[in-house]
Amino acid sequence: MPTATTFSAFRPVRRPEGEPSGDDFTMSTGPIPELADGQVLIQNLLLSVDPYMREYLEWGGWERGFGLEGRALGRVIESRNAQVPVGATVFHRHSWSTHAVIGPKDPHRVLEPADGVPLSAYLGILGGTGLTAYVGLTRVAKLQPGDDLFISSAAGAVGGAAGQIARVLGASRIVGSTGSATKAAHLTEHLGFDAAVNYREGNLTEQLKKAAPEGIDVYFDNVGGDHLEAAIEALRNFGRIAWCGAISQYNSLSTPPAAPRNLYDIVGKRIRLEGFLVRDHMDAREELEDLLVPHIRTGRVRVDETVVDGFEHLVHAFLGMLRGENVGKMLVRVAE
Repeated sequence: MPTATTFSAFRPVRRPEGEPSGDDFTMSTGPIPELADGQVLIQNLLLSVDPYMREYLEWGGWERGFGLEGRALGRVIESRNAQVPVGATVFHRHSWSTHAVIGPKDPHRVLEPADGVPLSAYLGILGGTGLTAYVGLTRVAKLQPGDDLFISSAAGAVGGAAGQIARVLGASRIVGSTGSATKAAHLTEHLGFDAAVNYREGNLTEQLKKAAPEGIDVYFDNVGGDHLEAAIEALRNFGRIAWCGAISQYNSLSTPPAAPRNLYDIVGKRIRLEGFLVRDHMDAREELEDLLVPHIRTGRVRVDETVVDGFEHLVHAFLGMLRGENVGKMLVRVAE
């Protein structure tokens, strides 16, 4: 008999019109099936909610296992796989549910967290979040010691990680954008940014000129829109843009966004713009851990996160993340 007999899960019930709401989802329960050879039953502990999920909500194809695709950490409570014993901590992608049944062909990894590193870091600064930031800085933008850097949505998960990693890599001046004075203070007081601009407080291009009066070498883009336009204005000749996301348009994916008015300046300044997906760079994970684990232990790199307790609050956490209510990585704690 399994140690748990039922699961709870959230799934979408309709495509949202504009900004999603709680009515776009439903929670259901069901029986956990008997395990087949090679499978394990996992009690989920921590679930990640991320901006890319808004695109899945628009396009469909999000379902996986009992719930939805997403990064999750859990503990094995029943196993028919000798390689994944009961008690093992597993990273997997059967999320938005209290439990998961994982087979040998499902993407997963047995974790042995480093001493002095909290488990949640493996969904944040040491997980896909930190890996996205690291790849964007090192492989795409090719950040060099002494470079000046601008990061949009800098108080979010990837943006905050990018700022901290850039400091470790030797960036000179790091400027971030965010949407409140409280978050701006968080960037400069806790994450090592040299300056922060509040995009709600006036013309972003002018604010960036004041924050980086000598220009920037690299722009890490999580937003698109007016942030990309401001960055193009601030970039020096031969600057680099690592384009990670465009959260400014996620609620209007069916409407073509207006291009930055100064887009052609990319030619005159010989700027290189490259989009990327972290899934193409999973081989960099060991590099990331080797770089950051010593600094997490000393406290130089912060595990920056907002944790919502209770599986029943998962949709609320997802919607709050889209509205920018989190600082750092937004996680949902399902169980201790």
